[in-house]
Amino acid sequence: MAAVIELDGGTFLMGSEDPDSNPGDGEGPIREVTVPPFAISATAVSVAEFAAFAAATGHVTDAERLGWSFVFAGLLPDGFPPTRAVATARWWRQVHGASWRAPCGPDGGPSPDDHPVVHVSWHDAAAYCAWAGGRLPTEAEWEYAARGGLSGKRFPWGDELTPGGEHRCNVWQGAFPERNTLEDGYYATAPVDAFAPNGYGLHNASGNVWEWCAGAFGDPDRRAMRGGSYLCHASYCNRYRVAARTGAAPDSSSGNTGLRMVR
Repeated sequence: MAAVIELDGGTFLMGSEDPDSNPGDGEGPIREVTVPPFAISATAVSVAEFAAFAAATGHVTDAERLGWSFVFAGLLPDGFPPTRAVATARWWRQVHGASWRAPCGPDGGPSPDDHPVVHVSWHDAAAYCAWAGGRLPTEAEWEYAARGGLSGKRFPWGDELTPGGEHRCNVWQGAFPERNTLEDGYYATAPVDAFAPNGYGLHNASGNVWEWCAGAFGDPDRRAMRGGSYLCHASYCNRYRVAARTGAAPDSSSGNTGLRMVR
């Protein structure tokens, strides 16, 4: 299992009024929030960890049950047959057979064991946490931990995305969605412990994969996610900032959504 970081909790400034935020996301206003002591995984749940859960319980994910999930079109081979796409985000393609076991579909092979598990719904994430003796974080817990002890900063390490030219997270560089320059070294997911940890010891609290949280995102039929993913780019989804948030239906899944556990 991933290393667990014990945090004392306390009062912090949650949210932001960043000019890059989408008012509809509900990042603001900035407010004082107090969280009690808790423990959080240093990394997102890996493929190997989720595989142990599936083997022990026989859990069938929502994507496996439905028979498909959404895959980024840039990960599909040339000539991939036409499938349903998301009307407002044509880079997402419905791929039959895509799941945590085969993130690009049955012909694409598995993810490395040390990469974050993806194609897990909120239901799947909650089931994993219950089996592992934990739960999904509240958004306050997630943001408190992701800030790493810094106050009011845009990212877990400060205000600059690439301080001194150093890449600190796995997000899209170049012109989305056509060209990724791979300046951070990754086109899709990176290992769960890639890049330096924040001040509390958390890896990849920005970028790599979205992480499900316990609570709702506006509509009670949607659940919140935090952290952004390898597909985030300043031109359309500047949500790899530490206060940024989004949401999705609890049975939905995609190739850039995973989880992190708390106790």
